[in-house]
Amino acid sequence: MILAAGLGTRMRPLTDHTPKPLLAAGGNSLIEWHIERLQQAGFRELVINTAWLGDKLETALGDGSRYGVSIEWSREGTPLETAGGIRRALPLLGDAPFAVINGDIWTDFDFTRLHEPAGLAHLVLVTNPEHHPNGDFGLDSDGLVRDNGNPRLTFSGIGVYRPALFHELADGEAKLAPLLRAAMCHDAVSGEHFTGVWWDIGTPQRLEQLDAYLRAN
Repeated sequence: MILAAGLGTRMRPLTDHTPKPLLAAGGNSLIEWHIERLQQAGFRELVINTAWLGDKLETALGDGSRYGVSIEWSREGTPLETAGGIRRALPLLGDAPFAVINGDIWTDFDFTRLHEPAGLAHLVLVTNPEHHPNGDFGLDSDGLVRDNGNPRLTFSGIGVYRPALFHELADGEAKLAPLLRAAMCHDAVSGEHFTGVWWDIGTPQRLEQLDAYLRAN
């Protein structure tokens, strides 16, 4: 699943008429980078959630056939936050563990490394960027993600989840972090520290920097 339902308020005016995942860097839109890399890693069935300007996403990407994948659309109308969006899309995602990727990041993470979690979730964590110096979660020596502890790292927006993590969640708006923290109390969230290239495209300036990086590399 690629998360693409956000309003993109921090990216205005770029997102006044373009959904954030369709913003371009290095000759591709952010979401096209994901689709192409996922396809290369062997993923063939994708779910994308939409809200703000979702019709433009569907027009641009269609059914995914030209990328060698099949895309199903989870239309939210009003954004439901991360957990709410995943909960709404569960009928499309099936009963097996599934990967979720934020639509507003860029990374060279090798998606073939994603694997079925031993517990309820597996998170890819990255070194804290300058704009998020305190991180999100700790990662212990046993590879378990903790609400506290060291090293303190930032959640990359890449994870693998079992549907059971969301089964008790009511349909509607809901954040992901509280669900993860509850699961951490039961040692049910594993993680890894990815040290490769990762960008959180949260401002127009970072989009410009990513574009320059991709064109140079």
